[in-house]
Amino acid sequence: MKKACVIGLGYVGLPVAVRLAQAGYSVIGYDIDKRRVLLTNQGKSHIKDEYLSDELPRVKENVHASTDEHVIKDADFVIVCVPTPIDHRQQPDLAPLIHSSEAIARNMKENQLISIESTIAPGTCRGIVKPILEKNGFHCDKDFYLAHCPERIDPGNKQYKLADLPRVLGATSDGGLEKALAFYESFITAPITKVSTIETAEMIKITENTFRDVNIAFVNELACSIDTMGLEIDIMEVIDGAATKPFGFKPHYPGTGVGGHCIAVDPWYLIQKGQDAGYPYHFLRLTREINDRMPLYTVNKVIEGLNDCSKAIKGTKITVLGVAYKKNIDDSRESPSHRVIKELYALGADMIVYDPFIPEKSTVGNLEAALQSECIVVCTDHDQFKLYIDAKKLKEAGVKVVIDGRNCLDKKSILASGIIYKGIGR
Repeated sequence: MKKACVIGLGYVGLPVAVRLAQAGYSVIGYDIDKRRVLLTNQGKSHIKDEYLSDELPRVKENVHASTDEHVIKDADFVIVCVPTPIDHRQQPDLAPLIHSSEAIARNMKENQLISIESTIAPGTCRGIVKPILEKNGFHCDKDFYLAHCPERIDPGNKQYKLADLPRVLGATSDGGLEKALAFYESFITAPITKVSTIETAEMIKITENTFRDVNIAFVNELACSIDTMGLEIDIMEVIDGAATKPFGFKPHYPGTGVGGHCIAVDPWYLIQKGQDAGYPYHFLRLTREINDRMPLYTVNKVIEGLNDCSKAIKGTKITVLGVAYKKNIDDSRESPSHRVIKELYALGADMIVYDPFIPEKSTVGNLEAALQSECIVVCTDHDQFKLYIDAKKLKEAGVKVVIDGRNCLDKKSILASGIIYKGIGR
């Protein structure tokens, strides 16, 4: 049985480990997080995901996790799925990738395939990872092979599972590319596109997420302009109408802000790479500025809504619904909710926070209790919120203002009940 090592058992690595085990591999998971390792060895998913919770116990015998880097030596294939975040100055933080590469270098064996799935700027594999892997005398494309197959996992997406998502693949040599292709085709059923260089593969993933960031910034600007013009225009109707055109338009939606490990982070890797090369990326910086100011725009909506009923934020009971960066998941990385909550606290609000997927960051235990507030701010459009919240429940709870930061509630019925409603561009 072929052995594969997955480095990093997070939102990408754990699904990869499960899929490899399903495909018949003996899987070794290496992670520095003791809790993740313990739960994985018990057949329990540390991620709140129905698919992983069902499938991990079924492949438990073929998935073994460890905090000991020496397990890397046993693997024929090594997949690196560590985070590539940014720091407080929006600078790329490659420390997890560098530490993982160093661990591989200390525990490498001949003919290993090392595939980096973490999102990185073009030039990272060849310029940073490869020299680290060669430090102990091994030579790339002679003693080992290096490839990049950027992850495309979408947490909470029930339509596309890991094996069903088309992938792109690059390597530092033709031989490495063919070896990597054979490996990925053994557990990915969707088409895999080979690209000419490893740098091209790196650039593709950055481009995918930056495309989304740019288009979200565009509709956020449209929404803000509609609010300013004061016309009878609903941005959601505009987007849905434009989406009836069968070509040339792809719908993106405005909201409280952009979060997660991809859209809010990856453009900074491209911006920094461009800056290092002498290209300033003016447009991408503006995109990040627009999307990063949406949490404050949402807080201003709270101020406006409370002003309409002659109230101040200070001392007013305000509920923020949703801490996760997107609906129906437990991931709050880079979530705009954090900024909204922080600002409202600073302004003296009597805060309630509730997210059914992240109870440890909630101040109440259920949605009914969370609605006992004068002002509701929806930051995440969880299905539970959309299905449960209606004008009648809001009225009975004494809610006077609704700030719909995801434009997911019934505007007309809420207004008809006498509650102040403010969305983003509607």
